[in-house]
Amino acid sequence: MSAPDGLEAKLQGLVDRAEILECLNRYARGLDRHDREMVRSAYHDGAIDVHGSQAFEVEDFIDWALAYHDPQLHHQHYITNLTVEVRGDTAHSECYYLFVARYPDRETPLTVAGGRYVDRLERKEGRWAISTRVCTAEWRAAPESKLPDRGRPRIVPEVYVSHDLSDVSYVRPLEVELAPEPG
Repeated sequence: MSAPDGLEAKLQGLVDRAEILECLNRYARGLDRHDREMVRSAYHDGAIDVHGSQAFEVEDFIDWALAYHDPQLHHQHYITNLTVEVRGDTAHSECYYLFVARYPDRETPLTVAGGRYVDRLERKEGRWAISTRVCTAEWRAAPESKLPDRGRPRIVPEVYVSHDLSDVSYVRPLEVELAPEPG
């Protein structure tokens, strides 16, 4: 007995969405556990991650992110409001994140921040992973003077974040380039 028209495509869409969500959850859990291998599994080789106004190749990003979280006593990344658009072996997703961190040596020890992860993911050899990410750091509930100076990302330029169709979440295909090294 064959499946009704469109059912197989719908089932594949659900499987793809579940695998993409699992990829995003591996990223968040890996950062919170300082598990480099788990974070790395969320990215394909050659991936680029733009956090704030800084663009990183994947290995450099993971080094930066783990160092950024090192001084924090506790931190958690929450992923919410996932939207996924799949076309063959390429997908574009947007999810909101909520980040909470506690520092041991601050007058105001708790930082809460939010934004979005806007991703282009690809399925290679049967595995969904991020090939391009733009992290929009859109708000932070902590006095700027209390934030660490070491490598924190700056706010994404206005051209990325908007409340209309020019927002980065509508860019297809999502692509970014690394800036040339100074000097």
